[in-house]
Amino acid sequence: MATAALEVISEVGISRTTHRAVAARAGLPLGATTYYFPTLDDLITAGLRLAAADLRSDFEAWADRLRAPSDVPAVVAALIAEYLTDRQRAQLECELYVAAGRDKALRPLAMAWLDGMRDLLEPRLGPAATRDLVAFFDGVTLQALITGHEVDVEALTATIRRLTAP
Repeated sequence: MATAALEVISEVGISRTTHRAVAARAGLPLGATTYYFPTLDDLITAGLRLAAADLRSDFEAWADRLRAPSDVPAVVAALIAEYLTDRQRAQLECELYVAAGRDKALRPLAMAWLDGMRDLLEPRLGPAATRDLVAFFDGVTLQALITGHEVDVEALTATIRRLTAP
């Protein structure tokens, strides 16, 4: 059911997610979702926890790619571009950010993104460049979702070089 909740959230947003929509997506009777997740907040949180677990797996894979690259900006740009190929997932994570701004209980899940990116990049780039790069990544994600355009990896790389230059 958590996977179905994630799919519904990414399609219609957290505010329009319902037990009924998640049950339909999961191919289950409505009673099944309300039995296991008595409140809508419980159901949404279960979905977002699954997204956070997936994110931890991504960070592990990204860490492997960043272990000893000769060109950190190029690798980070490639990671951003690859991340944005899954628009549904990027949309979901933006939904989580917005929801966490309103609901303190969701903030630890949203902070997993910020903390994970910081832990991944700061040893390689330092705190100031990491802060700037994470903010840039968030902006690129929002623009890509809004415009529907693919990102330009060369332009990303050049911008990351400027953000991370000593």
